[in-house]
Amino acid sequence: MDANVKSNLPWVEKYRPAKLNDLISHEEIIGTINKFIKEEQLPHLLFYGPPGTGKTSTILACARQLYKPQSFGSMVLELNASDDRGINIVRGQILDFASTRTIFKGGYKLIILDEADAMTNDAQNALRRIIEKYTENVRFCIICNYLSKIIPAIQSRCTRFRFAPLSPDQILPRLEHVIEAEGIDVTDDGKKALMTLAGGDMRKVLNVLQSTWMAYKKVTEVNVYNCVGHPLKEDINNIIFWLLNEESFKACYEKIQQLKTQKGLALEDILTEIHLVVNRLEIPPRVSSQLLINLASIEERLADGCVEKPQITALIAAFSKVRSVVV
Repeated sequence: MDANVKSNLPWVEKYRPAKLNDLISHEEIIGTINKFIKEEQLPHLLFYGPPGTGKTSTILACARQLYKPQSFGSMVLELNASDDRGINIVRGQILDFASTRTIFKGGYKLIILDEADAMTNDAQNALRRIIEKYTENVRFCIICNYLSKIIPAIQSRCTRFRFAPLSPDQILPRLEHVIEAEGIDVTDDGKKALMTLAGGDMRKVLNVLQSTWMAYKKVTEVNVYNCVGHPLKEDINNIIFWLLNEESFKACYEKIQQLKTQKGLALEDILTEIHLVVNRLEIPPRVSSQLLINLASIEERLADGCVEKPQITALIAAFSKVRSVVV
């Protein structure tokens, strides 16, 4: 790739692993796939797990290992969720690609269906017959976030691999490689904040890193949280303090609303962080469980699209019962 083109790429694509050995995690899965390739016994594959855990990178690296660059386009068909993948595409484009044999080339073709949980049941049912019929000529790799959205008939025809969220120990070496390659200024608490926010999603780590660097030219914990609009620990501590100690209902509401407006915080993010603090409060189990039920109800209403202001009042009301028993 041209160096100038590569420099303009988002870091997620710029640093996408090109070979199976470059991948930072899931050693067992990569070892198994390497063995399949070496022994020319590659089955149909089904990769599932949360976003940013290396599913697409793994199969693309696998495809680069299987095929030379000049034959890649004719041997690999990749369809993403942005492509139309209804029953007509399965019967048309996928069937045509699977049914045509390769002239002068040995081996099988590879069809990658990314985000396959967005495919309709009719399309999946049409696909299962193609998988069976053209196994001699083609291998399928089906990638999804939710295994339950793939019909059992397709699951049973594939070898399944679960890609778990990455641990901080797995993310850190790759993160430091990108930081060194780009020559950016990152503090230790900035790295920790990136990994906390990402929740095991390598793609999110790199996206937030690039956004924070572009915005502030220094990646610190405060800058990372401000860049993504996530509440800081001190903000959450202030909110908890107001909820437990502020005498006036109105004053407590106004303080929380003012903080939200000033920093552009979402109540849903505030609730997520409050939940972690509630688990550490020294309150009787019965009070704690009732508080968590109330917080869950508020979160459910927010997810249904309710306005935030009434939910702030519900949050204050939920904590009013806790005040008398907090040690």
